Amino acid sequence: MRATRRNLPRNLARAAADQAVHRLWKLPALARVRRLALYLPAGGELDCTPLAIQAWRRGVQVFLPVVSGETLRFAPFRPGAEMRGNRFGIPEPVTPRRQWRTARQLDVIVAPLVAFDERGHRLGMGGGYYDRALAFLLRRSRRRRPHFIALAFDIQKIAELPVDAWDVRLDAAVTESATYLFT
Repeated sequence: MRATRRNLPRNLARAAADQAVHRLWKLPALARVRRLALYLPAGGELDCTPLAIQAWRRGVQVFLPVVSGETLRFAPFRPGAEMRGNRFGIPEPVTPRRQWRTARQLDVIVAPLVAFDERGHRLGMGGGYYDRALAFLLRRSRRRRPHFIALAFDIQKIAELPVDAWDVRLDAAVTESATYLFT
C-alpha cells in the first residue's frame, strides 16, 4: 500500500489532495473548527498543504503533530514557521513546549494513514502515536471532540483491517472521490 501510494504520479496526487480537501470542508465538524491539527505529507501521503492554507485564510489555528518520547502533542503551525526534523525525519514546528496542545484541546485532528476500512479502522505507520494520544476517546460513551478524520487516496480503502483493543476508530475518512462517515 505504501509503495502504491508513493508511486502515484505527482499531478494525480496533487489533484486528489485538492479534491479531498474540498470534500473535507463540507463536513459539519469543519464548519465550526477553531483548532485544527493536520500533518505534513511524508512517503507519498495525501498532501494537507491546501488544507493548511485554507484554514489560515479562515482564521483557524493550525497545529502539527510533535513527537515527544512516546507521546504525541500538537504544536502551532503558522506560515513561514521554523521547522526541524524529528527522529523520524518528519518536520515539526520549532515552538516552546508551553504552546503545545494535547488532543483533548483540539476540535479536529486530520491524520495520515496507510489504509482504512469500511468500519472506520485505520492502519497507521505502526508507532501507535495517534492511538495513545486519543485513547481517552475509547472511554467515552459519546464522542464530541476532537473529531478524528483521515485524508487518504481512494486506493487506501480496503474491506477490513485487523483491530486491537487500543485502536481508535475514525469519525470519517475523506478521499478524492468520497466521504465515509463512521458511527
